[in-house]
Amino acid sequence: MFRHLSIFLCLVLILASCEDNKSSKEKSATSTQEVTEKTEISSEEKEEGNKAEKEATDSKNYQNAEGPVIVQEEFIPFMTEYGKENPEDKIRISTRFGDIDVQLFHDTPLHRANFIFLVKNDYFDETMFHRVAEGFVIQGGNSDNPSTNVKRHHIGDYLIPSEFEPGHRHVRGAFSAAKYSEQNVAKASSPYEFFIVQSERGAHHLDNDHTVFGRVISGMEVVDEINKVETDSQEWPMKNIYIDVEIME
Repeated sequence: MFRHLSIFLCLVLILASCEDNKSSKEKSATSTQEVTEKTEISSEEKEEGNKAEKEATDSKNYQNAEGPVIVQEEFIPFMTEYGKENPEDKIRISTRFGDIDVQLFHDTPLHRANFIFLVKNDYFDETMFHRVAEGFVIQGGNSDNPSTNVKRHHIGDYLIPSEFEPGHRHVRGAFSAAKYSEQNVAKASSPYEFFIVQSERGAHHLDNDHTVFGRVISGMEVVDEINKVETDSQEWPMKNIYIDVEIME
């Protein structure tokens, strides 16, 4: 009898052991899945956190710097000299859609020098293509990040005199300066925002109204892709299109 009881107890222990192992494997698989999903979420959160941290650092650096660097009265002599010392004329705008390479014109010297100045002073970090007008233009150089306004305040609140004399027109791929519409009879340019003409027909109603100071030499297919993105009623992309601008060697 005891012998039969011992055999029965052994069977119970073996079965219990098998069930526990299966349960452990299921728990292990579930735990691995949860860790993977959480890791993926954490990576996205980390990326956003890095952007926020960089924005805060940039903002702090600009807040601690003396400014403004440029005032309207000194803009022309400042940029004339800066242009002589910084002759670069090719820049690359990188986006998640790809790169856009731009040739800046030397016959619009103030606009070229100003743009190179902004690139070298990291103004465009954390800015984006903030306006997409389908079949017309894509516009960049602004953002909804507080650091962008801090940078503008430090660099200066100034305008660039129009440079229409060379006669550059708003053909497809034209790289042109945005401008303030109010109280701007001289049609002076905003120093911070630019746009690229996407339309196949160009945008010639803007000729001699905005200063064209460059042209896209590579990456119009990227411009076309950006021009297709979904936007809100204010033509702001539903998903931010951050840009990174660098000078090409």
